[in-house]
Amino acid sequence: MAEEIAKAEEKSAKKESWFKRVGLTTWILVALVLGIGAGILFQVTDTVDIANRYIAPLGTIFLNLVKLIVVPLVIFSLVAGIISLSDIKKVSIIGGKTIAFYLCTTAVAVTLGVVFAMLLNVGMGYELPAEEFTYEAKTADPIDTLIGIFPSNIIAPLANATMLQIIVIALLFGFGMVALGKKVKPVADFCNSMNDVCIKVMQWIIAIAPIGVFGLIAPVIAKYGADVLLPLLWVIVVAYLVMILHTVVTYSAMIKIFSKMSLLKFFKNQLPAFGLAFASASSVGTLPVNMECNAKMGVSKEVTSFVLPLGATINMDGTAIYQGVCAIFLAQILGIDLTIGQILTIVLTAVVASIGTAGVPGSGMIMLAMVLESCGIPIAAIGLIYGVDRIFDMMRTAVNVTGDAACAVCVDASEIRRAEKAAAKKAA
Repeated sequence: MAEEIAKAEEKSAKKESWFKRVGLTTWILVALVLGIGAGILFQVTDTVDIANRYIAPLGTIFLNLVKLIVVPLVIFSLVAGIISLSDIKKVSIIGGKTIAFYLCTTAVAVTLGVVFAMLLNVGMGYELPAEEFTYEAKTADPIDTLIGIFPSNIIAPLANATMLQIIVIALLFGFGMVALGKKVKPVADFCNSMNDVCIKVMQWIIAIAPIGVFGLIAPVIAKYGADVLLPLLWVIVVAYLVMILHTVVTYSAMIKIFSKMSLLKFFKNQLPAFGLAFASASSVGTLPVNMECNAKMGVSKEVTSFVLPLGATINMDGTAIYQGVCAIFLAQILGIDLTIGQILTIVLTAVVASIGTAGVPGSGMIMLAMVLESCGIPIAAIGLIYGVDRIFDMMRTAVNVTGDAACAVCVDASEIRRAEKAAAKKAA
């Protein structure tokens, strides 16, 4: 009987199309390479308009579909996750671990950014063009940001996809359902069913991710030629170097310390989310793919559905590195000698801002403005790097998304250990 089953499975595998056998990870990487090649071709042949008119819509349609599913997915996955935990205390424990992880890695990230920017003299050889001081930055008031987290009605956050407010709504309703228990079983069943529906729709959308990645990356490469990149090449190289270092070293260390998962397994399964985040520059937009990647790693559904939506909103490791590198870069080219106190202020402000402005559109530039203002660097200097912000944004988003996944792996492993200790204590 076992032999017959094995033969049937082998026959089924042979019938599977070559397209599916190649795998999503490979197709996304192929799409990235083809997109970069096509972008260079459009740029060299001066046909950027063709890329914007005929290629960019592929990426736009894909992102629209992703945005369509993100809001219901976050709501129902969070509610289903809280229901499955069935204990408000357990939710608090997981939430505490998650926020602690994010704050610690963000502090490490911005520190690495500052240190490497100073060691590698990130502002060397750059002549300051005064005419580029054109960007008008607006900083966010911390009190207004705090108030803005709590919505006054349920419709506006859903319509505007205001993620922090959506998370607050989902948490409140999830806690309410746990508190009422069996009384609201029909509602709990509905939420679990809708979560399954969202996951199925998400899988369909993920299947066309390679096409979306191609449509997203080609126009960006076509738009940004060497003429724009070369003057700021060194600061881009330093920022990318630190982001890669943080991804490979910091996350690997955290996974090794808190989890038994193989690093090869983690990074291999994380590649689709990393590639999509790089192409789309959207943490929230990459959330469905990231959840799929974590499921393949074996992370429990209850942890994934809680940690990843929260991380897509408040985890900003890549952005913190960007802030540290750019703050030192702007200080150096403006001839500002930063004191130890100012450098520490950069680190502290970046960590606080990573949560405080997460729900604000264009949060990367606003967070950088807050950091610059805190240490006395003219905010108008942001205009020097504003033109290539998209280049920074691609890599910093990929790092943010990878950090979310690393946190989910570590939290899941710690919850497994906690459950094992509780079981052993009960048995004794």
